[in-house]
Amino acid sequence: MSGGGSRAADGGVGAHLRRFQERYEPVFTRMLLLTIFVTGLTAQFVKPVGDALEDKAFLGGALLSLVGYVLYDTVKDLSATLRRPPRVQVESRELGTFVNDAFRAREVEITFLGYTGETLCNEMFHRLEKLLEDPGPTRHVSVRVLIPDFGQRMTVPARVGEDGAPVDDPDFRKRIEVKCKEYDETLSGIEERLNGLGRVSAECEYRVYPGIPRDKICIFNREVVLHGLYNVAARTMLRSAGPEFYDPKGYRTDLSVWSRGAGDDAKAVVATWNKHLDDLWNLSLAPGWRRGPGS
Repeated sequence: MSGGGSRAADGGVGAHLRRFQERYEPVFTRMLLLTIFVTGLTAQFVKPVGDALEDKAFLGGALLSLVGYVLYDTVKDLSATLRRPPRVQVESRELGTFVNDAFRAREVEITFLGYTGETLCNEMFHRLEKLLEDPGPTRHVSVRVLIPDFGQRMTVPARVGEDGAPVDDPDFRKRIEVKCKEYDETLSGIEERLNGLGRVSAECEYRVYPGIPRDKICIFNREVVLHGLYNVAARTMLRSAGPEFYDPKGYRTDLSVWSRGAGDDAKAVVATWNKHLDDLWNLSLAPGWRRGPGS
């Protein structure tokens, strides 16, 4: 207990010092530069001061400090800009890194919009299972998965017809829907086990929206957004002699990364995607396997 209290105290003192530095460091630096300038200029024109400060040797330093004073804000802003992580791209197979980072928080919130959720769910299963034995700092987990409504006629996924025209195929849509149902049931099973233990509360849910799988979006703790576009023209064959199907491959989708800490532009993009997925979630329905037949 004493070790934990000591670390907490150290963290509190460190945070206080950082806040103190952020608040007073710019003022102190400006005052120091201005003092050097005034002293050097005085040494140039006031003889006793000049003699004491080695006469004219300080005029150049005075002018230099004035330039530093004027450019201080610009240099400080440039330094902050250089520290910001650039907008980058990652592969879908790298989602595990973002999932692990998200679970360092006390409140974990992950929202996904895409085709089936397979690439994300495969990473989520392992991470959620670890919470059963060692929850770490995490106390609540919310996982929301938005997928197309495979109970409706679709152009993607679909069978490839003559001249490449998409032909709706209920059996193929059902095949994809069954996969999604399995992912949903697995997530729900881990959710029940976590809630039963009582150390971590969890909410894991699938919902469906009308449309085709075009965008792949992952939002982690409302802070980081990964966005990419599926190759909607990607094809697959279930059997060597069978027909082809339009079937996007999520694991091949590259994702652009946006983080709230990467500047005002990135912050605006993250806020836009958060609102969009919140609104779409509220307008979406439970999937057919949750509603039951005939609903």
